[in-house]
Amino acid sequence: MDDITSRVLVSDPETRRALQLDALSAILPMERRDQLAELLTDDDVETLKHLTREGVGENTLRALASDLAYLEGWARTATGSPLPWPAPESLVLKYVAHHLWDPAKRETDPHHGMPTAVATELQDALLLRTIGPHAPSTVKRRLANWGTLHRWKGQEGPFHAPSLRAALRLAVRASVRPRQRKSKRAVTRDVLDRLLATCRSDRIVDTRDLAILLMAFASGGRRRSEVARLRVEQISDEAAVPLDPKDPRSPTLPCVAIHLGRTKTGVADEAGRVLLVGPPVEALREWLERADISKGPVFRAIDRWEALEERALTPQSINLIVKRRCAMAGLEPREFSAHGLRSGYLTEAARQGVALPEAMQQSQHRSVQQAASYYNEAERSFGRAARLIL
Repeated sequence: MDDITSRVLVSDPETRRALQLDALSAILPMERRDQLAELLTDDDVETLKHLTREGVGENTLRALASDLAYLEGWARTATGSPLPWPAPESLVLKYVAHHLWDPAKRETDPHHGMPTAVATELQDALLLRTIGPHAPSTVKRRLANWGTLHRWKGQEGPFHAPSLRAALRLAVRASVRPRQRKSKRAVTRDVLDRLLATCRSDRIVDTRDLAILLMAFASGGRRRSEVARLRVEQISDEAAVPLDPKDPRSPTLPCVAIHLGRTKTGVADEAGRVLLVGPPVEALREWLERADISKGPVFRAIDRWEALEERALTPQSINLIVKRRCAMAGLEPREFSAHGLRSGYLTEAARQGVALPEAMQQSQHRSVQQAASYYNEAERSFGRAARLIL
């Protein structure tokens, strides 16, 4: 490439942003690089690079980039201008009105909700896939990420304004879309046992999947991203523990600690540490020994010839492993996802009478309200209130 061509390419804003996004290829979905370069501004790209330097988690950064690209595309379509920083309260209220609305009211008021022209343009640009109002969780996530980006830019946004909170509360109430669980069904102990039963052959892939399922569940229901990025360096041996803590002569069980570091709801310097005891430790050690893994990623890809690869599994691979094991166990894969291990752990803890604070230490939930919801659900399904006519 000669100097003149190079200067022309670099002077083109989209090409310049595409070249800058190449530096983030290990994190961002680069198959969307050209689309991101078209949607994002120079300041947006610089913000993402700054977040990378600050050590923001890969999944968080992907979500921020995706939501930022959508917000930029929506703002240009709905207002004819890029996102302003800081965003005015009126623009955020417009976003809520465009994405949370009542289909019944739309039938009598065509101006209610997102204008048809805006929706059509976003669909043509492959930014909008939803026909009708968005899920409240999606709207709230984008608003949260929008606010996060404001903070990283050192700016104050209107996201805590009483008018916005009231509008969002009313819009969610008017929405007819029920909240969807990340996994329709929880992977409780009975389901887990059926999945583990499919991993009993001598194939190395079975050894790996057995370790994944046991470790993910027993360590408090780890998120699929935490399982995928687990490294040997995060695991340390602990003293063996008694099978029965009340009996000093009780047989002992192996124990290891997993140092989680940065989690979705925590920060890197927090004491994110959970324990594994008994069979999950044995399964994890057997996998590491068979795979001859002494450093780096714990759970790695295995090709069709059962040769171990150097690269770690992706979070999506963890999800697919859970679904594949469900199919092998005669369960409906569409009803389960990797998050079912997390919800299943807390549901099972509630069923077995484990105190909520103790379970939260293992699951690393920061929200008592979120963790308690699994306990309440377990109590309802096993309680008398729903069983008056039996």
